[in-house]
Amino acid sequence: MTRKTRIEETLMVALSPSRIEVTDESSRHNVPSGSESHFKVLVVSEGFANQPLLARHRQINRLLTAEFAQGLHALAVHAWTPDEWSRKEAVPASPPCRGGSKADPVRRA
Repeated sequence: MTRKTRIEETLMVALSPSRIEVTDESSRHNVPSGSESHFKVLVVSEGFANQPLLARHRQINRLLTAEFAQGLHALAVHAWTPDEWSRKEAVPASPPCRGGSKADPVRRA
């Protein structure tokens, strides 16, 4: 089973979303092919009502603790209620990879 599938299943069971999109963005980063290390998720759920954005992100990160322990490196989270999604209807594009690794650190200006 792929990491993408495990992420989808974990979030579906825990959050019963009306919409979910899990995108493997690993190929856009400086990682070996097939790494499954960088993902973007969109989760639209009524369960997010009355929760601040930070609490939603923390909940998703907690749900995916096992994936982080097994090599998930980066997770872009878009966690919205159905009402918020109806006003957006598009997930923002991810920024380009800034490159680098532990062996080749990113220089910041």
